[in-house]
Amino acid sequence: MPFSQPSRSDVHVNRPLTNISIGYVQDAAHFVAGMVFPQVPVGKQSDAYFTYERGDFNRDEMVERTPGTESAGGTYEIGNDTYFAKTRAYHRDIPEQIRANADNPISLDREAAIFVTQKGLINREVNWAAAYFTAGAPGATWTFDVDGVASSPTAAASFDPTNAAANDKLQWNDASSTPIEDIRQGKRYVLEETGFEPNILTLGKATYDALVDHPDIVGRIDRGQTHGAAQANMVTLADLFEVDKVLVMKAVKNTGKKGQTAAHSFIGGKHALLSYAPATPGIMTPSAGYTFNWSGLIGSGNEGMRIKRFYLDAIESDRIEIDMSYDQKKVAADLGYFFGAIVA
Repeated sequence: MPFSQPSRSDVHVNRPLTNISIGYVQDAAHFVAGMVFPQVPVGKQSDAYFTYERGDFNRDEMVERTPGTESAGGTYEIGNDTYFAKTRAYHRDIPEQIRANADNPISLDREAAIFVTQKGLINREVNWAAAYFTAGAPGATWTFDVDGVASSPTAAASFDPTNAAANDKLQWNDASSTPIEDIRQGKRYVLEETGFEPNILTLGKATYDALVDHPDIVGRIDRGQTHGAAQANMVTLADLFEVDKVLVMKAVKNTGKKGQTAAHSFIGGKHALLSYAPATPGIMTPSAGYTFNWSGLIGSGNEGMRIKRFYLDAIESDRIEIDMSYDQKKVAADLGYFFGAIVA
């Protein structure tokens, strides 16, 4: 079989452009999809992982041992689940004539890499919010699910995961609401049911704004300083709520179609999520969720992302294309406590 020389239309994963994109991802603090749950680079697009019955680990089964007898013993149930890292892609074309007329042709590639990365980040954030940060039927996403109401919240004696209406909370934009107690209660419920205390609080931007202005929170951090205002922020909220970190979903999306009036809104809505996630993933390490990134695809990094540049003869253009391969997987529904529409 005869061999042919490579042409300009051959696909090439462009490392410099990928590095630009990765750098932009790291600086994009408004997007939380890659920060809430641990990211797991995987060599295969799909595979299985083990699950464990948490009740087996928390049961008190040790008994007194008398001389000459065997110790009490037991085991734990092992199950499995699967992930599938779907590949999503987007591109921008740079025509030859545009490149020839540019003062700095290299900047066109850089700008295109940033543009397509922004599209990828928005899409990943939207998918994350749809999977983990959307109000729905009680227990549909998280075992613990409460609703914010404008007045007269239901005073339930105990948490009922099958009936969110029985667990209403006064919305936190109301000065008489009790966000500190609500969050502490949420942490306690998850801890009591699982043995793991939520360590991450994810907030929609409107939710965050309501919390930093809430009189109970401002009062807790006001130490009578002689200068400067008592001002809450993500660090002080994390300290107050005793979590490792507070994340705020500041990213926005435009739902207006091309040519229509832009319609921007925050992707995160007006919700809050308490969740548990370990510092690093592990085979027997529980987490509310994991993000499986397909790093085994040629040219992909640990984020499951790559930037390609190739030439299209038909339109005489260079194409800058991003693809991202990942599966945002809910692993343990009982390690999440969701506050739906918790601000007005």
